[in-house]
Amino acid sequence: MPNDKQVKLLIKYFSPVLDQLTVETLWADVIDEVKGLYKIDNIPFYGPLLACEDIVFAEYDDSEGMLTYRKTVEHSGNSVILIVMMDEITDVEIIRDEFRKMGCESEGTGKRYFTMEVPFGLSYEPIRNLLLNYKRKGVLEYSEPCLSKKHSY
Repeated sequence: MPNDKQVKLLIKYFSPVLDQLTVETLWADVIDEVKGLYKIDNIPFYGPLLACEDIVFAEYDDSEGMLTYRKTVEHSGNSVILIVMMDEITDVEIIRDEFRKMGCESEGTGKRYFTMEVPFGLSYEPIRNLLLNYKRKGVLEYSEPCLSKKHSY
């Protein structure tokens, strides 16, 4: 739930998931409104190179009628993984809960798709191993559009 020091930022990017130009809004905490600095506060859905806690520069865009992302100022080191459920049997909430127990929060849309954050402080290896295990079993497919240097392999 947004607080009184949060704003919505408009973000336009090419989504590899949707294979098209995509428009998304994200909640962000106000860091310095005068300097246009904001900290992303939710997980992007379709693959921009942004993660929670990234510090970004945004400014009001008259043509868009709202604050609009311009560039990332500081990366948080968090990673974002996009996950699509491939089988009809496995409950997406069970999968999300498994990753949540490993320290990865997620946001879902529908019963077959969710985005997951891997915080900077976590090792990606056990998380990636679980993803690969589910992929081998045909349960899910995933992509890593925003993988931090720490989580790269």
